[in-house]
Amino acid sequence: MNDQTGTAKANGQTDAAKADRELKQKHRAMWASGDYPALADEMLLELGAILVEACGITSRHNVLDVAAGSGNAAIPAAMMGAKVVASDLTPELFDAGRREAANRGVSLDWQEADAEALPFADAGFDVVMSCLGVMFAPHHQQAADELLRVCKPGGTIGLLHWTPEGFIGKMFATMKPFAPPPPPGAQPAPLWGTEDHVRELLGDRITDTAARKQTLAVRSFHQPGDFVRYFKSHYGPTISVYKYIGEDADKVKALDQALTELADSFGDAHGDSPFQMEWEYLLFTAKKAK
Repeated sequence: MNDQTGTAKANGQTDAAKADRELKQKHRAMWASGDYPALADEMLLELGAILVEACGITSRHNVLDVAAGSGNAAIPAAMMGAKVVASDLTPELFDAGRREAANRGVSLDWQEADAEALPFADAGFDVVMSCLGVMFAPHHQQAADELLRVCKPGGTIGLLHWTPEGFIGKMFATMKPFAPPPPPGAQPAPLWGTEDHVRELLGDRITDTAARKQTLAVRSFHQPGDFVRYFKSHYGPTISVYKYIGEDADKVKALDQALTELADSFGDAHGDSPFQMEWEYLLFTAKKAK
């Protein structure tokens, strides 16, 4: 390799690293916007407990929750007596998690970490899990490789993520025409809710797999429009798309209408009872091959 080739390669690596840092900063800012901890507390609490149960977590386990947010799964794991590290790219979410953990009488180790480059040793955890988290890492294979790297041979990988055909997956598809183009190499988050995709990512490095689709009943809204208003103020990805289209009133109106119609198509209202929605997710567990 001559000096010019070496310099060009080094410059290319530097540019790629800079682009990755900028992308991750955008992701951090997106999830820090709104109030995801409040949304998770109001609508998603049971999902963390479901994942913890599926992983068979007990007091004997050393657990890593990747892209843990405010601890929706990490805190229930700690309540089982496990030693838990809750990691996330967005440490702004940790304050709410620490308060909730204190309310429940448990302690966790909260650490800022990129799911695609985890700052943990190889084979350091008995259970590596993610609940609605690692799916948002843009480079799926890198994230999957990291999940496996930090898991002990024979340890458990546990994942719970929205499906493409479920409500949240359809919501992302609805927002896509209004959103900025994805960065090079980024893959759609809801692919993590597809069993074949997860199996392809993890490959022959896992055994004893179990996968099933389930639904979460959401009763937080009285009308479809209530969902739109709530997500526009609380959910980072939705806030980000509306911020991108900015002052374009026609696009804002079109997206409002598209999301309202989507919510209506997934909901069921009965008289004065709350507007109930069913949000589908994939629950996937496996053992890391020895």
